[in-house]
Amino acid sequence: MPCPSRSDELVFFVNGRKVIERNADPEVTLLTYLRKNLRLTGTKYACGRGGCGACTVMVSKRDLASEKIRHFSVTACLVPICSLYGAAVTTVEGVGSIKTRLHPVQERIAKSHGTQCGFCTPGMVMSMYTLLRNHPQPSEEQLMAALGGNLCRCTGYRPVLASGKTFCLESNGCPQNGTGKCCLDPGEDDLSSLGGKSDICTELFAKEEFQPLDPTQELIFPPELLRMTENPEKRTLTFHGERITWISPGTLQELLELKVKHPGAPLVLGNTSLGPAMKSQGHFHPVLLSPARISELSVVSKTSDGLTIGAGCSLAQVEDILAERVSELPEEKSQTFRALLKHLKSLAGQQIRNLASLGGHIISRHCYSDLNPILAVGNATLNLISEEGTRQIPLSEHFLAGLASADLKPEEILESVSIPHSRKWEFVSAFRQAQCQQNALADVNAAMRVLLKEGSDTIEDLSIAYGGVGAATISAQKSCQQLLGRRWDELMLDEACRLLLDEVSLPGWAPGGKVEFKRTLVVSFFFKFYLEVLQELKKLVKLSSGSCHYPEISDRFLSALEDFPVTVPQGVQTYQSVDSHQPLQDPVGRPIMHLSGLKHATGEAIFCDDIPMVDKELFMALVTSTRAHAKIISVDFSEALELPGVVDVITAEDIPGTNGAEDDKLLAVDKVLCVGQIICAVVAGSDVQAKRAIEKIKITYQDQEPVIFTIQDAIKHNSFLCPEKKLEQGNIEEAFEKVDQIVEGEVHVGGQEHFYMETQRVLVIPKTEDKELDIYVSTQDPAHVQKTVSSTLNIPINRITCHVKRVGGGFGGKVGRPAVFGAIAAVGAIKTGHPIRLVLDREDDMLITGGRHPLFGKYKVGFMNNGRIKALDIECFINGGCTLDHSEQVTEFLILKLENAYKIRNLRLRGRACLTNLPSNTAFRGFGFPQGTLVTESCITAVAAKCGLLPEKVREKNMYRTVDKTIYKQAFSPETLIRCWNECLGKSSFHSRRMQVAEFNKKNYWKKRGISMIPMKFSVGFAATSYHQAAALVHIYTDGSVLVTHGGNELGQGIHTKMLQVASRELKIPMSYMHICETSTATVPNTIATAASVGSDVNGRAVQNACQILLKRLEPIIKKNPEGTWEDWIEAAFEQRISLSATGYFRGYKAFMDWEKGEGDPFPYYVYGAACSEVEIDCLTGAHKKVRTDIVMDACCSLNPAIDIGQIEGAFIQGMGLYTTEELKYSPEGVLYSRGPDEYKIPTITDVPEEFNVSLLPSSQTPLSIYSSKGLGESGMFLGSSVFFAITDAVAAARRERDIAEDFTVKSPATPEWVRMACADRFTEMIPRDDPKTFTPWSIPIA
Repeated sequence: MPCPSRSDELVFFVNGRKVIERNADPEVTLLTYLRKNLRLTGTKYACGRGGCGACTVMVSKRDLASEKIRHFSVTACLVPICSLYGAAVTTVEGVGSIKTRLHPVQERIAKSHGTQCGFCTPGMVMSMYTLLRNHPQPSEEQLMAALGGNLCRCTGYRPVLASGKTFCLESNGCPQNGTGKCCLDPGEDDLSSLGGKSDICTELFAKEEFQPLDPTQELIFPPELLRMTENPEKRTLTFHGERITWISPGTLQELLELKVKHPGAPLVLGNTSLGPAMKSQGHFHPVLLSPARISELSVVSKTSDGLTIGAGCSLAQVEDILAERVSELPEEKSQTFRALLKHLKSLAGQQIRNLASLGGHIISRHCYSDLNPILAVGNATLNLISEEGTRQIPLSEHFLAGLASADLKPEEILESVSIPHSRKWEFVSAFRQAQCQQNALADVNAAMRVLLKEGSDTIEDLSIAYGGVGAATISAQKSCQQLLGRRWDELMLDEACRLLLDEVSLPGWAPGGKVEFKRTLVVSFFFKFYLEVLQELKKLVKLSSGSCHYPEISDRFLSALEDFPVTVPQGVQTYQSVDSHQPLQDPVGRPIMHLSGLKHATGEAIFCDDIPMVDKELFMALVTSTRAHAKIISVDFSEALELPGVVDVITAEDIPGTNGAEDDKLLAVDKVLCVGQIICAVVAGSDVQAKRAIEKIKITYQDQEPVIFTIQDAIKHNSFLCPEKKLEQGNIEEAFEKVDQIVEGEVHVGGQEHFYMETQRVLVIPKTEDKELDIYVSTQDPAHVQKTVSSTLNIPINRITCHVKRVGGGFGGKVGRPAVFGAIAAVGAIKTGHPIRLVLDREDDMLITGGRHPLFGKYKVGFMNNGRIKALDIECFINGGCTLDHSEQVTEFLILKLENAYKIRNLRLRGRACLTNLPSNTAFRGFGFPQGTLVTESCITAVAAKCGLLPEKVREKNMYRTVDKTIYKQAFSPETLIRCWNECLGKSSFHSRRMQVAEFNKKNYWKKRGISMIPMKFSVGFAATSYHQAAALVHIYTDGSVLVTHGGNELGQGIHTKMLQVASRELKIPMSYMHICETSTATVPNTIATAASVGSDVNGRAVQNACQILLKRLEPIIKKNPEGTWEDWIEAAFEQRISLSATGYFRGYKAFMDWEKGEGDPFPYYVYGAACSEVEIDCLTGAHKKVRTDIVMDACCSLNPAIDIGQIEGAFIQGMGLYTTEELKYSPEGVLYSRGPDEYKIPTITDVPEEFNVSLLPSSQTPLSIYSSKGLGESGMFLGSSVFFAITDAVAAARRERDIAEDFTVKSPATPEWVRMACADRFTEMIPRDDPKTFTPWSIPIA
């Protein structure tokens, strides 16, 4: 768009400093501006769509209506800078700094161990900080709401909440508060199991040390801005960007004139709908109108018959307005308001509610809108205004469907919304079901209103609207019409369900899928409404002592009326305290805070993309395939090269060395094997220029056959990546002939996205001489990046240095993949001679990088009637994607670990990796164990059901009991396994709770509880000795300070912290003397990936070795002067020419496996554990809540109990996500739909079990590893399956009661869809079913 005139000056404040931007571009977001222009990199980019909270900042503005200063949290990635005129922004840097003064929020989140990788921490800090600015002593509910929009992939949220709770007013924690005792402390009887010593600790941090919160110390609202808002500028502000003009009028009249001039221009307030649409759906508007400064749009007026709310009010303000009104009105008048409030609480996260406006929400008319159905049935009116004057239109079905006759005219704007009061004998309810409880778009939502004839149960008026079941909100008018005059009884219910299913019809191919589930919800919600109205009628009749008789609701049905509340998790963490004789300065075994914890909390911890721009730096963007299997006919990038700022396009022809492997190319040549395969890369002056250029590259394809996506297709086409892996013991055929019963079954486990908060990123800086390169990369394996770049560029390894300061989460996803991005960026750097920065968008990261292997397993099990398993045959297939990657090792580990904790004498285990046309799947925490062992445990559950026994009895009967050998002939003692199991049984009061669950299920028909306990034997390490080697380099400087470097990478698991604990013990000096700078291939060469749970084990041994060498050298000096200080000894050593630098080395644990013979000692040791979880499900919607989880883990002698418990909790919650909410959806063409936090649901803070207890098994030893500790990075992942089996236990209870077969195909994740459809009842029976042959579904299952 041509610039007719100069832009106005944009004036706002950041951290108390004035910012004047003379060239404000409407397309630049606050996140970009903070990071690029102001170099404030504490605010992180993680999703770019407002869905994860990593970029949360606080905005303060003077409220137009109340004239008070409002502080609210926002996601900076959605806020256009042009919307900030007259606002004050506070970022994490403005809250506090380790250089000046820490804020209590920052101090407490770090010292409560609420940071691991630290990438999400600044966002968490800002959400809590904003809460405290508004409520210095918040309630726990306010804390939960404030953090609901912040995702964390590492911690499992519990410690983050623990830090926030220290500010809360009331803590509904321990009922014995104030007595100095805790109800969770071990009683007299419990201590006997610990050998009578009370050395068990439950405190991971000391609250007494925290500095108090002092509200007087906060940044004030800038006086200059106050003056600006007291005499607001009435003139129109205009900001011309490169492509878009932003116009912000000062008066309503000017806005209306502008709307005539630019009828197609949308009004932007929160940018929560328009922003993502312009970013990912290619929507473009040359002019944007901002009504932010127009006070008329924020007016709220109460009348005798309702409430009128300005369209400019944010959803958070609407929530406050409604809550206040509800508290003033009698219940009968506020029904619609209550329904709106209920949905506002779970609509998006707090940051989005603070941004999104009521008007924007209504006008966007999203089919999944949570408020529009309620406003429609509540007979809301839209008050429109234009230059012509005002007019009212109903918020009706026609408006929601976008019919021109019922819509706004182009020159009109929505001024306000009028919502009438409800009346006596009128009932309004709202329902929604989403993939998870908070911060998720609804699969289906509904609003229902009925008016009954006074004193009777005859329907006088009925209105029902649904969202999520069509292209717009759908109103069931015909059905409602036909039910008028009917009585509110069972006959009406049946008729209504039939009519609704007829009118609200979804085709089998409907976008979003889940068609049968959605149909079921249409009637399930109506049934809930039916019960709610009956319940209310009962109350009314009692009050009016009427004689009318209504259908009785059975007490067993009453629980269907209650939604699962959001509760604040409680729990206790127990570990063994260090020996009382251990010197105070020896930190091993103590809950030391993560070394970078405070820097994480202040935003001063530098991640890869926080490194400042280098001179002449260019940005790279990747071009990926849009076809799953095709020949590349031509690639035309002539148009792209003509765009401003574009420097070059990098293709396979530019690679001087090798282009990956024969079947795994870095850049595609001639053919593509999946959607998302990298074809070429654009290099440009900025990320925006590079991304615009990608759109202009034209690729012509010729599709190839066959196209294989699913494991079933791969089996049919005999499409495999590697030979079958097999282990066998005993005589399985013979055993099957001698058993009482045989059961066969299938298990499907979906894949999982790593969703590390920091996407893949790399910065390659070419040096001016000798072809040297410096590479800063977010990886778990810098040596692999170094080797790959070396072979790609055909230069020796010694010219390439890879630096890893810290990684924002890895989980296996940064083992192999970063090498690909590093190599492509290095080719760009060599070709252009410029430094290259490559930062993947979340969408591209999810599309390109692959994740956990989906699995299909089949089992055949033979057993006696007492539950003893005599024979088991399991065959597993994993979906490897289009290249080998780690699939062969995953298959091997899967097979090696399949037996879990069970001794089965006749056992056959087989595994294959399938070759499909999907992005290659790769390493992921647990490495096959979480998928495979689900098959084994499902098999146990099936045996229990057939024998009429409880699953835990069958588990106990088949568990290893004495010193024994595994199926691959490795000897081990299961003593610790049995201790974990028994301890967990006791701590969780399992047997009494099992009875309580049965009792609950007897009394409730529509809600069911399930409880499950799972044992675990997890093998640690790589199955090869050479992969267990490690090295370290320790320097002592002449001032006595020590620099430690080692081959492990800091991924958030606290490896650097543990290494300094080791060095501190060995050198007998405090940790404060020591420093770790980074992991670099120049200081410690030829390192192994930080993976397989052994990073701290092996690097700890190397650091120990280096320190022991140094101490041995210092021995004569210390002997000579035993009273001297450390500094004296070091000075003397230097004088005597004693080397103060040493390389430490650990040759590795012995580990080998002979697949020919099917035997070996592949693992150095095992980690044992057990978990018990209890859940409650809603059979009508498929929702569940986690009532309680208890974990007992054998950590032996933990190096750092705070870090180890953090690993267990984080892995457990990640595993729980795998088994309950994380679902990857692919189109029939092999395109991944789930490419961001909107569509892919990792657990949020509300998914943490209501009671969550973790204890490290006391007094256990392992002589093998450093100080008898164990690696706990991965093992907790599988314990998340205890939630899955508790859900299936609850589903089985529902099916038993409904007389349906108990055996159902086990499918993970146990999403609301799966749970609802498995709890078959009259509503699932009545829905129409489609013949799958008659349509192409929206998505396909790939496992």
